[in-house]
Amino acid sequence: MDLTIRPGTLADLTVIVGYNNAIAVETEHRQLDIPTLTKGVDALLRDPSKGRYFVAEENGEVIGQTMFTYEWSDWRNGMFWWIQSVYVRPDKRGVGVFSALYRHIEQLGKQEGGVCGLRLYAEEDNARAQRTYEKLGMVRTGYRVFEVVF
Repeated sequence: MDLTIRPGTLADLTVIVGYNNAIAVETEHRQLDIPTLTKGVDALLRDPSKGRYFVAEENGEVIGQTMFTYEWSDWRNGMFWWIQSVYVRPDKRGVGVFSALYRHIEQLGKQEGGVCGLRLYAEEDNARAQRTYEKLGMVRTGYRVFEVVF
């Protein structure tokens, strides 16, 4: 597989929105509000202080994506990058697309300085994704994620 990993750009907006909606349908069985999702992806693509998207291309076609956002750790005096919006087209799963995206981000974090680690959350019943993350060297933490949505 001839795979290219590159930063997401505004030219990728439509495909990223489509993949993000597919993630929601596949993992949470819900349809997102497309105008809101589009504005959210657009905002991040325009403002790297919010986070950064990366896409995996094969023959000029985006077949996978992920992004990360930031969390300051006062305990470590460094930044965690939270990996989110992970999606690989179903016909390209299991061949290393996400692994390539992950390794790219991991390398960037190690080179950039001030980054103390990578984090992500996975749906509790998504065993396949969890196995993938563990194979990449990630470990389960003792934390659970809680939220209030406004």
